Amino acid sequence: MAHNPQKREQSTPAPSQSPPTLPADGFIRWQTLRLIVPLSRESVRQRELSGRFPRRVQLGSERCVAWPNREIHRWLADPTNYRVED
Repeated sequence: MAHNPQKREQSTPAPSQSPPTLPADGFIRWQTLRLIVPLSRESVRQRELSGRFPRRVQLGSERCVAWPNREIHRWLADPTNYRVED
C-alpha cells in the first residue's frame, strides 16, 4: 500500500490547561462542570432525578441553569454515597 502524504494521523492534543478550580461558594455552569465531572450530560440528569447528584438550579431565565458549588464539592468527596439533602 502506497503512503499517502495528504492523509495524516490525528493525534490527541495535550490539554492546554489543567481543570478549573472550583470555589467553595457560587455556582457552576455545564461548560465548566463537564471539565470537572467525568459524566455525560445525560448521566448527570439521570443521577439528579434519582437524588445521586446535586440538583441544578435556575439562574434567571428558563435556559440558564447551574449547580451549587458546595453540593458539587460534597459529591466529589464521595460520589458513590452522595444523596441530595431535602
